[in-house]
Amino acid sequence: MKQAYIVAGYRSAVGKAPKGSLRFTRPDVLAATVIKRLVMDIPGLDHSRIDDLIVGNAMPEAEQGLNVARLISLMGLNTDKVSGVTINRYCASGSEAIALASAKIKTGMAECIIAGGTESMSFIPMGGYKPVPESQLAENHPDYYWGMGYTAEAVAKEYKISREEQDRFAFESHQKALKAINEDRFKEQIVPVPVEYTFLDENQKSQIKKFDFSIDEGPRKDTSLEGLAKLKPVFANGGSVTAGNSSQMSDGAAFVLVVSEAFLKEFNLKPIARLASYATVGVPPRIMGIGPIYAIPKALCQANISLNDVDLMEINEAFASQSVAIKKQLDLNPDIINVNGGAIALGHPLGCTGTKLTIQLLDEMKKRGSKYGVVSMCVGTGQGAASVFELL
Repeated sequence: MKQAYIVAGYRSAVGKAPKGSLRFTRPDVLAATVIKRLVMDIPGLDHSRIDDLIVGNAMPEAEQGLNVARLISLMGLNTDKVSGVTINRYCASGSEAIALASAKIKTGMAECIIAGGTESMSFIPMGGYKPVPESQLAENHPDYYWGMGYTAEAVAKEYKISREEQDRFAFESHQKALKAINEDRFKEQIVPVPVEYTFLDENQKSQIKKFDFSIDEGPRKDTSLEGLAKLKPVFANGGSVTAGNSSQMSDGAAFVLVVSEAFLKEFNLKPIARLASYATVGVPPRIMGIGPIYAIPKALCQANISLNDVDLMEINEAFASQSVAIKKQLDLNPDIINVNGGAIALGHPLGCTGTKLTIQLLDEMKKRGSKYGVVSMCVGTGQGAASVFELL
């Protein structure tokens, strides 16, 4: 079987939704901006040599509908020769895109694929505009359609995760993220996004604001344990899941370039990493947050390595309750997990997240000289996904 290599990866900074810096930037425009920068890493590349664009998106409707991947291809690559496909595995969509690209290249179906994800939770609300549950299924299994916050409460109860543990985890996420931003640890992976919008000033006069958005805006300097403790539970009376210990609604885009060995040699490219394995699992929808507890061991087994071989991990912080449960159940070393903060601080742009975390992981692995890294996340309706990467 052939080998597939990741040779480049970039992301946008993550904006807060629905009122952050990217609230007026369409998800297709955002993705095209990142892709334009991505292909610049191969000077002289004829864009028609790119075999496909695979775009993960969790809510593919409205501004994210109409097979948004094909439209992004037309917008970002200045050619009509590159096909595009939109895929959806909710929060794992970005990871799924990389896995599909790698599989196609390994089996000889392609030589060069752009893979990633884009999501605007400012444009498209969580769950979409008009979800229509199947009536009999909803009656017999209402938890299949639960909002994610209710599943987080179920995980906290079943795995005995206290409010204090959740708030401590959230606080540490913000502290790590702020430190990373202050140290410019994300700077090389972020593509500045031109932003322009019109607003009314205090005199009701129309003004135009222009700037380049290039810093993740989720982390808060004023986050404290005392402040987190004052927040009220959102999803259950007497519950423990709050806005402060949950991931933020976000806008973002991230993409990597995956190529074959022949393509690598033709353009004299240096590989960054390879996808050693990718695994998905199903778990009870009511406690969907535990997905990584089963997906991570499955992916490690496929890669023929153990947890002791893993140097760094990016585990999506959908909620502090499930993040703490995963850490406890797998007995993970906290010093290698989300070392630069996670989604509670940095945001969770759904379909983009898997690729965003991959880019962050590989960048940090390069800085540390690591060999193996893991990206994992829970997935709505009861799934888990995990990717194992080997730095080259």
